[in-house]
Amino acid sequence: MNAKTLSAASELLRQRLSLTPIETLADGLSPLSVTDGYVIQKKLNDLLTEAGLGQVAGHKIGCTTPVMQAFVNINHPCAGRIFDKTVMHEHGNVPRHGFVKIGMECEIAVRLAQDLPASSLPYTRESVASSVGEVMAAIELVDNRYRDFHALGVPTLVADDFFNAGCVLGHPVQHWHALDLAELQGRTYINGVEVAAGRGAMVMGHPLNALAWLANAQAEYGLPGLKSGEFILLGSLVETQWLAAGDRVRIEIDNLGAVSLDVD
Repeated sequence: MNAKTLSAASELLRQRLSLTPIETLADGLSPLSVTDGYVIQKKLNDLLTEAGLGQVAGHKIGCTTPVMQAFVNINHPCAGRIFDKTVMHEHGNVPRHGFVKIGMECEIAVRLAQDLPASSLPYTRESVASSVGEVMAAIELVDNRYRDFHALGVPTLVADDFFNAGCVLGHPVQHWHALDLAELQGRTYINGVEVAAGRGAMVMGHPLNALAWLANAQAEYGLPGLKSGEFILLGSLVETQWLAAGDRVRIEIDNLGAVSLDVD
C-alpha cells in the first residue's frame, strides 16, 4: 500500500464519519480506475473496522438491475462491503440523524455455506449455486453521502463501498432450491403504501448471476475470495427509495417473507 492510498482512504473515512457530503478528493487522491477504487476500499474498510464498525460480515452488489443502472447511470455492477455493527435481523430501527440522505432497497440476499475463492476459471450461475446455504429477503440501507455522485465518478463511489450503510436480513430459507429465484416478486411499502415492485429476473437475468459476477470480480480486481458464512446482497429489485424521519418500511418477497425498518 502506498501513501496515496492511505491518504485517500483516510479522507473518505473523515468525511464519512463526520457525515460531511463527500466531494472530489483533494490533491490528486481520487482513484482513476475501478481497480484503484477497490484498492482504496480495502484500506478504508480496515480503517472503518478500527473506528468501531466491526468486522466485514458481508458484501453488497450495486447496479445489477436495469432500473438501478439507469438511476445511477452506470452500466456495470459494483461491489462494496458491509460491517457487522450495521447488520440487523428481520426488523431494524435507525435514527435519521445518522445519515446524510438515507435510502433503502429491496433485495434478495444469500449466505454462503462454502467458500468461493478467487479462481482463474470463471464462475457461472450453476457453479456458485452449490455454495449457497441460505436465501433471504433483505433491506439494504444506503446513504447518499455525496455532494454529486454523478460528478464524483464510479471509482470513488467504489472506494466508499458504493453507498452502503448497513442492512436488515430476513429469516433464512435453507430449502431454497425448490424456488425459482428469477420469478420471485418483491414489493416495497412505505407507511403502508406500496411504492415499488420488481422480480428476481431483473437482477442480471437471475439473482445468482450477480453472485457469479462477484465471485469472478475477486480475481479480476485482486480482492479476497468470498468466505463461508458471509452474506451477499445481490442488488435492488426496485429503484432506491429515499426516507424521512418517521417512515415505516416493509418489504415482502414471495416465499422469502418480510423485512421491516423504522426510521426515527
